[in-house]
Amino acid sequence: MSGRRGTGRRALVTGVTGYIGSRLVPALLEEGWTVRVLTRDAGKLRDRWWLADAEVVEGDATSRSTLAQALADVDVAYYLLHSMDADGGFVERDREMASGFGRAAFEAEVGRIVYLSGLHPAEGPLSDHLASRVEVGDLLMASGVPTAVLQAAIILGSGSASFEMLRHLTTRLPFMITPKWLDNRIQPIAVRDVLHYLVGAADLPPGVTRTFDIGGPEVLTYREMIMRFARLAGLMPRTIVTVPVLTPRLASQWVGFVTPVPTGLAKPLVESLLHEVVCEEHDIDDLVGAPAGGPLGYDRGVTDAIAGDDADPRPEPGTVDPARVNAADPSWAGGGRGSSS
Repeated sequence: MSGRRGTGRRALVTGVTGYIGSRLVPALLEEGWTVRVLTRDAGKLRDRWWLADAEVVEGDATSRSTLAQALADVDVAYYLLHSMDADGGFVERDREMASGFGRAAFEAEVGRIVYLSGLHPAEGPLSDHLASRVEVGDLLMASGVPTAVLQAAIILGSGSASFEMLRHLTTRLPFMITPKWLDNRIQPIAVRDVLHYLVGAADLPPGVTRTFDIGGPEVLTYREMIMRFARLAGLMPRTIVTVPVLTPRLASQWVGFVTPVPTGLAKPLVESLLHEVVCEEHDIDDLVGAPAGGPLGYDRGVTDAIAGDDADPRPEPGTVDPARVNAADPSWAGGGRGSSS
């Protein structure tokens, strides 16, 4: 990412304490953007090195007055809010939050909304969490504000919940009995490349409102990803036996039991594996360009992610490769001393 494309313009980043948001702010600052962040608790940002270089709005994303303040004079708004909990209220909660954000962005005459969603099949039923992500994207695109919805599958990088589930299953279980859908095809993408597309999406032509599939150069099964992760991490080959009767609910409880990934977070992650998630187009490359040197392959994405596992203390986001674990990530992320069960 280079070229100072954002000079003189303001970006709003929501979800700034989350995995992508904590990495996106430094990336935007590097590109010359004036960055404003919206957070419910500004105290969680007190250790971020970039705090003096960004505007902070503290408040709830469901508040009209807070949104009006956060979205004033904004050229691009990054919507990185979604619920990952397992309770049944997340669908309505996310629907109302996205609708309110879209209305507020339209009233504030925001130039563009960029939303990171989940890659999904074009047809067939979806899990509740993935269907909700799709609905949020549809609501934002219907807001009247030009909107780009970037759809990604597993994001390769320490701190990414989907990557951490893969990491901990592989490192903790040399032998595992798994559901048969571990042989579904997935197109993972390195976090470096996700950030490239998110930053680049701010400069899409004003008339562009649509979804874009983003993914790395390889399509793999979850089984293949486990096997290759083990090799890259210097572990013995893993033995995987699939069975047809392990339901997503049981599988998520199993993941929560054998790994430090919280069960409530494991459920939507496990549900996402029910689907084959492969890019159907790569149109965004024609509009914003591919990442420098091309998208990273699976092995490089994993190698970059685990390279910083032993960092103690964890570095601040934006001071190291975004694939590495950093101080904004949860305690159960990473494979070194900072990770705990």
